Amino acid sequence: MSNKKSLAARANAKARRKSLRLHGTIARDLGVLIVSGRYKPGDILNGEIDASDRLQVSRTAYREAVRILAAKGLVESRPKVGTRVSPQARWHMLDPDVLSWIFEFEPDDTLLSNLFELRKIVEPEAAALAAMRRTDEELEIMEKALQGMATHTLASEAGRLADQEFHSAMLRASGNAFIVSLTSGVGAAVSWTTIYKQRQNPLRRDPIPDHQKVFEAVKASDPKAAHAAMLNLVELAQLDTTNSRKPRTKAASSARS
Repeated sequence: MSNKKSLAARANAKARRKSLRLHGTIARDLGVLIVSGRYKPGDILNGEIDASDRLQVSRTAYREAVRILAAKGLVESRPKVGTRVSPQARWHMLDPDVLSWIFEFEPDDTLLSNLFELRKIVEPEAAALAAMRRTDEELEIMEKALQGMATHTLASEAGRLADQEFHSAMLRASGNAFIVSLTSGVGAAVSWTTIYKQRQNPLRRDPIPDHQKVFEAVKASDPKAAHAAMLNLVELAQLDTTNSRKPRTKAASSARS
């Protein structure tokens, strides 16, 4: 009897994992369509029954996917109206999933500029605070992250994870709870812009020395130098990203004229 219960429990757990993967996949697919502009703010998504039939998934899986999108601010559901795509102002833009969906395709210039504007507002000030407040343990985490970047390079996942950890450790070292709350979002922004700018060609410039300068300023407890070094790092990262953008063809330019 206990063996049957065990088998049933394992089967139920497997079904739950499959369901979780399924509604996560549906949420991703719909999320990409929304952030890429295929579905516009104000558009009504297909009803639960029609959508589940079209996608050949259960109504429960589709409903859970919509809940994920609603939690990220991308849609809102109302009785007798349905599920409507929300205005961009309501999207949780720093949500790691939303950022990953944005970078599935070519983000527009304004969106990329906005993202780097945020980084230039937050990260230099966080670096200055870190220079005054960091602990030896936090400094050690940053140093190990730098070593990981140098060992693996930003062309590898391990190197990019080390890069993300460096920036996350810097935000945590600021000692400001509100700045620390931005860690996952800023970390995701760092990761996705790094992937994006080398999606076609290898990086033309090694950004590790820029990180080293930030680290040395924080280690020296020099907030002014830390602020300047981090601002320079983010500005150069923005320039690298801009230079990696796909060239606009004459045909495309003519079509827009």
